[in-house]
Amino acid sequence: MRAKLPDKESFIERDSVKVHYEIYGQGKHTLLFMPAFPIGHSRMWKGQLPFFSQHYRCIAFDPRGNGKSDRPSSVDAYRIDEFVADALAILDQESIEKAIVIGLSFGAVLSAALAANHPKRVRAAVMIGGAFPIKPDYGFLTPENFNAQFNNPQGWQKYNRHYWESNYRDFVEFFTGRVFSEPHSTKQFEDGVEWGMQTSGDILARTVLARLLPSARYKVGLQMFSQIKCPLLLIHGEEDQIQPAGKSKVVAEITGAELVLLPRAGHLPAGRFPAKINTLIRNFLDRTLTPSVARSQSERGGKRSNETRVLYLSSPIGLGHARRDLSITQDLRTLRPDVKVDWLAQDPVTRLLKANNESIHPASSMLANESRHLEEEAGEHDLNCFQSLRRMDEILVANFMVFQEVLERQHYDLVIADEAWDVDHFWHEHPELKRTQLAWFTDFVGFLPMPEGGEHEAYLTADYNLEMIQHVERSPRLRDRAIFVGSPEDIVPGAFGPELPLIREWTEEHFDFCGYITGFDPKSFGTRDALRAQFGYRSDEKVCIVTVGGSGVGAPLLRRILAAYPAAKSKLPELKMIIVAGPRIDPESLDAPSGVEVHAFVADLHKHLAACDLALVQGGLTTCMELTAAGTPFIYFPLRNHFEQNFHVHHRLQRYCAGRRLDYAAANPDAIADSMVQELNREVRSREVETDGAKRAATMLAEML
Repeated sequence: MRAKLPDKESFIERDSVKVHYEIYGQGKHTLLFMPAFPIGHSRMWKGQLPFFSQHYRCIAFDPRGNGKSDRPSSVDAYRIDEFVADALAILDQESIEKAIVIGLSFGAVLSAALAANHPKRVRAAVMIGGAFPIKPDYGFLTPENFNAQFNNPQGWQKYNRHYWESNYRDFVEFFTGRVFSEPHSTKQFEDGVEWGMQTSGDILARTVLARLLPSARYKVGLQMFSQIKCPLLLIHGEEDQIQPAGKSKVVAEITGAELVLLPRAGHLPAGRFPAKINTLIRNFLDRTLTPSVARSQSERGGKRSNETRVLYLSSPIGLGHARRDLSITQDLRTLRPDVKVDWLAQDPVTRLLKANNESIHPASSMLANESRHLEEEAGEHDLNCFQSLRRMDEILVANFMVFQEVLERQHYDLVIADEAWDVDHFWHEHPELKRTQLAWFTDFVGFLPMPEGGEHEAYLTADYNLEMIQHVERSPRLRDRAIFVGSPEDIVPGAFGPELPLIREWTEEHFDFCGYITGFDPKSFGTRDALRAQFGYRSDEKVCIVTVGGSGVGAPLLRRILAAYPAAKSKLPELKMIIVAGPRIDPESLDAPSGVEVHAFVADLHKHLAACDLALVQGGLTTCMELTAAGTPFIYFPLRNHFEQNFHVHHRLQRYCAGRRLDYAAANPDAIADSMVQELNREVRSREVETDGAKRAATMLAEML
């Protein structure tokens, strides 16, 4: 799922060539994101458009030769003159007098041509990794190299028109690997290859041949840069393997522009380090567009108040996180009555928070929905949550930028992040962005590969784990406190990957342990008989509750269990089945048979789970541990390819001797019914679940305040 869809899509047409563009957001000022070398298209700006469109009107267009734009057949159609004319035509069609132009690589050259030759149309410019046709250069783009016939081309000899005719994909992979030269760039590499394969070797050859020809209108060289008079920001990665950083140094000397050199960065930092690039551009625009009111770095962060303020980030993936976070908050307020908690959260978490009269930060409405992304990724009871997290990249950077702006506008004494992966990742990537203390919560450590993913997924999970380990080693105090929701015994055995540390050993070294957090003490409910009487459950019926959490991923499981209901009822005449669909599944869509109660929401569901005779659930940790704590028999169906449910949760439930695991694929109606009978006749002997986890966690947080 994309973090944000365009508000408008359209085309301009020049000389029978259509060029596609998109518009995001509204604002007094317009940002025009220029296309780069046609081996990519406008999706290369996915880390920027959702954020900047909250403040500006943003336009991005596909270069002729890729994306949704036409692919003309002549070399002349790819001259720099045509790309610049496309940009001007888009501005004209949208009645935009002036824009801030932002370009990367060849797009930086286009931005320079616009700023130098059409100064009345350019308010300011940002140029990243500019492919400026000046020295120094790496020398791989020469007519001799490009047109030569190589028997077995190696390295940059692959930057060759003949090689592209027969081995285009290999070139794309080679080139993209040099674009994203930074370690741990697997997702960016995949994106780059995907975009590159949406054009062809012959189209790309025409664009290169056109760049080797002199421009009919623009003298692209040192003299052109001296004509740029608008405010200019130059950004260049020091490790850029496509265009040397020295190019931007030369242009900065000529123009007097601001120059930022990024250590460890390659050619496309807007994709690899989007949070940093967004911050640099945002600060530049603050200074350029509103210099009289621009906030300095020392002013960012808002004013302190007499209150102790906490910003709480609760993972939207299911409601279990929110329930435990509410418990922690309640205990924290007991210890520190002066604490004021604001929540930066998404649906369906916000529904639960509103029901508990919690303060939801207004910026929550700006967050892209992570739960909906997972629903769109899911198949029939199948969710590869690791790969889904990787494909959530643009959502995570968009949400991080919302969070970052909240902190820059208002002071908080503490951020509590319950598996807020974006904050943990980007603050570790860029420690200078950190604004206050961070308490990091998680109930699992370590991405684990699913067997179906094969060697490639094993490589990817190990690479992600290694990046996390290196982050912590490089900035060991960035997490002011890291708290594992559980005990050391709950950590899965094994290593993070080949030649990487053991997961438990590493976690014990870097985390505190608060024990599990249920948010309630089952003993406080009274006897099971009293609880059943309170809910109207009769003594002569076997109450079975089916629930799948707060997302829509569990709909196939609900339908599978409903299909099993007739067989179960025949084996258990006293069966009373209650379906809790959750906030994101329409109860009417389930078409439940007569005799089955279906509810979208049940207040105090954890109490009902403690009162029922049997529960059928997905493999999520929270619900399974609530059932374990209550001593209720339950059957759980881990989502296929969901590493957390299949490994981390399963390991913990085995330790507590709780639950019966069923494979959804093999669970036909009779198998489900038989398992229900067996589980109802089995004596529950699960281990007791600690009840003071929230208080222990709150005590750790209070110490930070």
